[in-house]
Amino acid sequence: MFVLIFLVVVESVQEDLPPALDSTSEPPPVFDGTTRYNYMSYSCLMKCPNETCLVGLGIGAHFIQIQANCALGLQEKIKLVPIDLKNRPDWYKEKVYPPNKVPALEHNNEVKGESLDLIKYIDTNFEGPSLYPEDTIKQEFGEELLSYTDTFYKSVTTSFKGDWFDDAAAAFDYIEKALSKFDDGPFFLGQFSLVDIAYAPFIERFQPYLLDVKNYDIKVGRPKLAAWIENHSLHHKVQVLQFSHTMGCRSHEHCMDKKTRLFLLILTEE
Repeated sequence: MFVLIFLVVVESVQEDLPPALDSTSEPPPVFDGTTRYNYMSYSCLMKCPNETCLVGLGIGAHFIQIQANCALGLQEKIKLVPIDLKNRPDWYKEKVYPPNKVPALEHNNEVKGESLDLIKYIDTNFEGPSLYPEDTIKQEFGEELLSYTDTFYKSVTTSFKGDWFDDAAAAFDYIEKALSKFDDGPFFLGQFSLVDIAYAPFIERFQPYLLDVKNYDIKVGRPKLAAWIENHSLHHKVQVLQFSHTMGCRSHEHCMDKKTRLFLLILTEE
């Protein structure tokens, strides 16, 4: 049922977004002053055989809908370039982004990749309130948490292959401890920040998968993590990250500027 719903969502959003570029496509112009966002095309996701594959990619149907909505809202400001990763064009590596990965953002005559680098770059270079605190202690702790994301991901995903949960449990215990450091809000640095954006794709996809498939509830014995999931749930009350609440905006429309939409695109791409 999950895969069926997923495919219906993917097929519906494909109709409104640009066609994917593959090995037969001509390369778009590069460094002509246009801001371009290169991302994984939805046609790649159609080839995932089952739910485990989708979770392993960090993909969910509701995340695809969020990404599509944000992409549609950006089309007048940013050129969207979906890339077919299963039939990747050679020119993407040769002319656009040598690491040959997505997402990648072309802006100011250079191309930036890697999700963590991208969200920092966007926070600095695009309009909208900053999502990184001015407090130096929080900045240092934020960098520590951002550097842990790869370890966190690997520790948890190893549990998908068997019944050994020690590494995954230790990783979630680390998150619980991190969420206990500041008491001025329910998020990693107290108030909503880039750190929450970085961890959202992992925690909010791992949690239902581990519960449904492995019968392992990451919230048990971790009240701070449970509160974070409640406050940050993309599936329920923050499909647009609730910028109207967390950033004190007058309205949802006021908050959904270019920076916000780019953050959401990167979050759902990760």
